[in-house]
Amino acid sequence: MASRYHEVYAAWKADPEGFWAEAARAIDWVKPWDKVFDPATGVYGRWFVGAECNTCFNALDRHVAGGRADQVALIHDSAITGTIRKFTYAEVKREVVALASVLKNQGVGKGDRVIIYMPMVPEAAFAMLACARLGAVHSVVFGGFAARELATRIDDAAPKVIVSASCGLEPGRVVAYKPLLDGAIEMARHKPRRCIILQREQQRCELIEGRDLDYADQVARERAAGANVDCVPVAATDPLYVLYTSGTTGQPKGVVRDNGGHMVALKWTMQNEFGVEPGEVFWAASDVGWVVGHSYIVYAPLLHGCTTVLFEGKPVGTPDAGTYWRVIAEHGVAALFTAPTAFRAIKGQDPQGALVSKYDLSGFRTLFLAGERADPPTLEWAEDKLKVPVIDHWWQTETGHPITQNPVGLGMLPVKYGSPGVPMPGFDVRVLDDAGHPVPTGTLGNVVLKLPLPPGCLPTLWNADQRFRDAYLAEFPGHYKTADAGLVDEDGYLFIMARTDDIINVAGHRLSTGGMEEVLAEHADVAECAVIGMADAMKGQVPCGFVVLNAGVARDPAEIEREIVALVRERIGAVAALRLVLVIKRLPKTRSGKILRATMQKIADSEPWTMPATIDDPAILDEIAAALASRGVGRAQA
Repeated sequence: MASRYHEVYAAWKADPEGFWAEAARAIDWVKPWDKVFDPATGVYGRWFVGAECNTCFNALDRHVAGGRADQVALIHDSAITGTIRKFTYAEVKREVVALASVLKNQGVGKGDRVIIYMPMVPEAAFAMLACARLGAVHSVVFGGFAARELATRIDDAAPKVIVSASCGLEPGRVVAYKPLLDGAIEMARHKPRRCIILQREQQRCELIEGRDLDYADQVARERAAGANVDCVPVAATDPLYVLYTSGTTGQPKGVVRDNGGHMVALKWTMQNEFGVEPGEVFWAASDVGWVVGHSYIVYAPLLHGCTTVLFEGKPVGTPDAGTYWRVIAEHGVAALFTAPTAFRAIKGQDPQGALVSKYDLSGFRTLFLAGERADPPTLEWAEDKLKVPVIDHWWQTETGHPITQNPVGLGMLPVKYGSPGVPMPGFDVRVLDDAGHPVPTGTLGNVVLKLPLPPGCLPTLWNADQRFRDAYLAEFPGHYKTADAGLVDEDGYLFIMARTDDIINVAGHRLSTGGMEEVLAEHADVAECAVIGMADAMKGQVPCGFVVLNAGVARDPAEIEREIVALVRERIGAVAALRLVLVIKRLPKTRSGKILRATMQKIADSEPWTMPATIDDPAILDEIAAALASRGVGRAQA
């Protein structure tokens, strides 16, 4: 069908308040708003001022009352334990009401904070929704996060209760959570009143008398007693959750998400951007500890009346590179949202896509990629093997939903490899130079968003309005700084080339490491890659490439390295000055799949570095340091 995108985007631009007021009709409100948008409220204005609502009611209660009580709401598929659990909307509501009663009994009420420190289990989603039901503010911290990092978040959020689990599961190992939680509470100045602990059979833990409660016992007791906790009305502008951005050290940066605008924006994206109908199965292969898990595992699918998949496993190794295809086939997934990193890992293990043919993917319509730049070779590989549209899109923890997208529900636009699409309604994307002036079409610059930000985006940081202004709004007045560098082409497509600190200056030439990575990824033997800028006495900076080869490649790494250097010279030119390429076994990543380029750069530049709290496997950085040292570059200093 012809795309309605340009018509819809123009309608938003002509009347932003009318556009979002119309979108808000899809949400049930306790009290309507006094103003759709009030520029005089908050740091840059607030949406749906004066309205009252409840997010849990919109995600569960209205569906149970409206005919979806027996529809499956949540599928928990644990590829690690080999178990599958399914919960209807009525069953999810029953679990959430019982847990809300437990929390209420511990004094949790409107505005109180609850930290959720859990693995990928249904109870993590139930805890989020139970907080929303009570009007409490949840802060999910990635399960297994280091004790010191958890302690800083406990001190910043000051939770009344922490909901956690005895352990998390990784391929081949069990991660004990309780010692990390106990250590964090010991370090923290703020002490929670209670900890509610889910005991997992893979590793149970000791409970501290007087502080710790058993999750299953408490919930069972409330369920048996017929607990009935009504949804507490909150202001649309009240916080639903605080999510600390990944990789923060020292004083954490808590992104605030409100209730009303969040629901309006997410509900709108499901149909219009992701092209998913109520009742269909939507799978975001992320973690509830990250923003994708909040927006597109828990809230958006349930607000829209979909079935959501909560997956405990990895794209490879649980048990093989076909596990995603099994989940899609077994549960009838219509659309999958995951990170390009996952597909690079799958492609590296199964370059020919042999495992795809083992599963019936006839009901699968669309693959969405976000979280890292979707390099064209990976995107083309996925298109070729899956025979469905592959849509790259771009957003941030701070925005909560896509800034740019190819809006499947409005009718797809042509796909441009390397671009995460066009701006979505609500986002006026500009590209400015360092002085704040617009750059010509096709020119690399600072990607910013003209204020105000749309519903669903952060109104501020937790207890830190001035820090929010300084970090995001001060550098380009009237605009939100994304800290990404990119360009917009003549058709309005955005190309995100790198974080602004990944633009390197080689002998006066501003070059994008992302652009170089695209060239590296074109090499037939390369599964994954990263490019960093290293300090150079002569040129200021020079690039250094790291490549992970496809499974089964037995060629001489030195030969591959020479070919890659020649490829970059051919595609970008001698100005790129790429001389050093290292073949390594793995790239260092956060648990959400982001490559730790800044840490790699510090190692290469012989600067002091600390182990990132979010790293998936700490041993990889030692391998990086050793590989660099073998070429006379950098030093290991943790």
